[in-house]
Amino acid sequence: MKFRKLGSTGIDVSVIGLGTWQFGGEWGKDFTQVEVDAMLDKAGELGINLLDTAECYGDHLSEKFIGSYLARRKREDWIVATKFGHHFQGHLEREQLWSAEDVLKQLDDSLRALQSEYVDLYQFHSGTDNDFNNDKLWSMLDRQVQAGKIRHLGISISASNQGVYQTSSAPGVQAEVIQVVYNRLDRKPEEQIFPLCLEHNLGVLARVPLASGYLSGKYKPDAVFQPGDVRANHNEETRNKQLKEVGEIAANEVPRDIPMAQWALAWCLQNPAVTSVIPGCKNVEQVVSNAEAADLDMVQADFQ
Repeated sequence: MKFRKLGSTGIDVSVIGLGTWQFGGEWGKDFTQVEVDAMLDKAGELGINLLDTAECYGDHLSEKFIGSYLARRKREDWIVATKFGHHFQGHLEREQLWSAEDVLKQLDDSLRALQSEYVDLYQFHSGTDNDFNNDKLWSMLDRQVQAGKIRHLGISISASNQGVYQTSSAPGVQAEVIQVVYNRLDRKPEEQIFPLCLEHNLGVLARVPLASGYLSGKYKPDAVFQPGDVRANHNEETRNKQLKEVGEIAANEVPRDIPMAQWALAWCLQNPAVTSVIPGCKNVEQVVSNAEAADLDMVQADFQ
């Protein structure tokens, strides 16, 4: 595994992290603790130390799986990133809560679920600029940093073309990390977000690096996803267009001896702004395959 500094936090994170939205049950599968333990054990064995979750991946369900695991392992071996602002209501249904009081409750609920006294990275989760401009919220969060309940603050922007203001404002609210959708099919962050991150020494977590699995190379145009899988709700025309583009990328850009999913992760990590990618996984085999992307020559260790 290779490691990079996460912006100005001073934290060394694995270039391959582990996204855990799927543990909340919205990707067509319900997980057991045994399955989660096996994946996290393998991740740790392979050098992955970054886990990204959120309060709304299930009703703190993903956090609870992680918390149960951490309670039986060494907490200090892991960098745990979670998020705030959304309350799980049901499958793909969320209530947004941004008041300082609501977020403090979310933080305490997340800490209980994670069975931890602190969270390494606490991220503003896909809110509007109006939600972001909340002095009481950021003052409260700063107090939690001072109290040791939060080690670092970050911003998970909802869309690359809407996150320029929040990214440029990150230093003012003491946020040190930006999380953004970035992959071979969505290069929008390269235009404004990444230059700002480099300018302000912000760590970058690239989420959806496999484009919701499309860049795994497993799916063809007209692929059908089962009910309960978030991808079943994607616009069919857009999905088929993207999968057609994936086929062209596979034919023209991906070396024949490299699995497409590994290439897609390494492709993201070639950008000097990107610190780590956080693909999801459904089994131990996917954890292993994702981790092997760090071994490709395309991926360099710490850029800083």
